[in-house]
Amino acid sequence: MLPYRRDLTGVARRLRRDATVPERLLWSRLRRRQLGVRFLRQRPIGSYVVDFYCPERRLVIEVDGRSHDGRGAEDAARQKALEDQGLTVLRVTNDEVIRNLDGVIRHLQAWLDEEPP
Repeated sequence: MLPYRRDLTGVARRLRRDATVPERLLWSRLRRRQLGVRFLRQRPIGSYVVDFYCPERRLVIEVDGRSHDGRGAEDAARQKALEDQGLTVLRVTNDEVIRNLDGVIRHLQAWLDEEPP
């Protein structure tokens, strides 16, 4: 298990409860090992809460929405901190999830099929 700040568990719980529409849509396709691996949603890792995390593959999926506009430096620092822990971070936008969920899932499945466990 990756280390995380204990004070983030309440934040993660709230984020799960108040998930955005794109997060709910993506979760409906990630849950119950539909892609052959287990995903967790709104998971604390280090000083962050990531949208989705696959422990088996050390994969983080972040769904970027309007709240990420103008936060490029912040997102880059967050991504570097996660990558420094040996994680791979894949980013998708709200629009991609809403307009092309099947394409997002195909991309994730292709990544899972190509990357060694």
